[in-house]
Amino acid sequence: MGENLDDLTAKCVHCGFCLPACPTYALTGDENDSPRGRIHLMRQVIEGKAELDDAVAEHVDSCLGCLSCVSACPSGVQYDRIIEEFRPEVEQAYAEHRGDRAFRELVFGLFPHPARLRVAALGAVAYRRTGGAALVRSSGLLRRFPKLGAMEALMPETTLRKAWSRLPASSQPQGERRAIVGMISGCVQRVFFGDVNAATVRVLQAEGCHVVVPDQGCCGALSLHAGREEEAKRYARRLIDAFRRPASASSATVALGNLDAVVVNVAGCGSTLKQYGELLADDPDYAAPAAEFAAKIRDVSEVLADLEPRAERHPIEARVAYHDACHLAHGQGVRAQPRKLLNDIPGLEVVEPAEAAFCCGSAGVHNLVRPEAAEELGRRKAERVRATAPDLVATGNPGCLLQIQRHLGDDTPVLHPIEIIDASIRGLRLNPARVRPRGSASDSGS
Repeated sequence: MGENLDDLTAKCVHCGFCLPACPTYALTGDENDSPRGRIHLMRQVIEGKAELDDAVAEHVDSCLGCLSCVSACPSGVQYDRIIEEFRPEVEQAYAEHRGDRAFRELVFGLFPHPARLRVAALGAVAYRRTGGAALVRSSGLLRRFPKLGAMEALMPETTLRKAWSRLPASSQPQGERRAIVGMISGCVQRVFFGDVNAATVRVLQAEGCHVVVPDQGCCGALSLHAGREEEAKRYARRLIDAFRRPASASSATVALGNLDAVVVNVAGCGSTLKQYGELLADDPDYAAPAAEFAAKIRDVSEVLADLEPRAERHPIEARVAYHDACHLAHGQGVRAQPRKLLNDIPGLEVVEPAEAAFCCGSAGVHNLVRPEAAEELGRRKAERVRATAPDLVATGNPGCLLQIQRHLGDDTPVLHPIEIIDASIRGLRLNPARVRPRGSASDSGS
């Protein structure tokens, strides 16, 4: 903790502007579950006026880290830095008392590892196709263990072909080259949302980008958001190394220094990747490379919004509700670009649900480790979205996508914006009559 955290928390003037923006405060009405309440508790611990006991740790641990308060704060309090500085202390002090250590180790032993996720995908396919799902649900086991129930309910449907699909190391642009970009393929993203990655590459190619995808691992976002800082740093170093090594392909060898940008299509990952300079600032071997890497990170919507559209957009006659992924809107300040890109599609009507920037309850692994609160927020989000009578929903984060789809139901598909843009460029018909929920036999963009 130390002086740095002391200085950061001292900037809070306890004005209360964060209260209506905070999802956990909306659920409990407890001041200690608000940003200013948590900052007060953290200051008490820093100043030695309170112990980091289970009560304090519980209030801090229940924070979604959605960063809505960062956008709402008129004093510029960097709550994102505060919570990430303090969470490792909570993780260390509270882990044994929380009662779910084994489950959390399962989560963090699985999700950051694509190879393990592919094995899990194989099990998921078998689980659904052999009748195992119906048997487990009828047994009452999932009601007895809510965390397992949440994991089962949020399990993405997939196929073995999708789970084992891989992006080319190098994809040449269509027409004159306008940029050379690297791409983050993600963990859950590459295994369960490979169609989103494929659509991202196609759209970038159509807009004149040469796309390079080096062999890579986890970025550390889930670990960092959960207070597992040292683990996140290990992942960060390995990812930086993957992009510092030239990516060999038949037609190109491109290293980090030659890339115009490193593109990411996952909001939570992008937010963490842009923080690499701060995360590894004290590492003499990685401080400079991390800063260079972080400076190149751009959400795919940022890259496309900066390029004058070259590929023709074909009409899509549909009404789409746009949901701001928290780590895109609040963490990165990227709001206008996805909306602009969607509004550029002829025939597409973009509508704004009430509380568009309010967290859906996904929040990294929050919907797995705190399923009851996440369910309340998920239902609240689904109600706001449903009220707009959309044909489609768009959001730029896989966790949000799964969370909203679960509570919205299968009648209204939830897609990444890049899938809609890809469909428009390719001239695909994308409307409720043709689009099925992700994972069904006919998937959009495949």
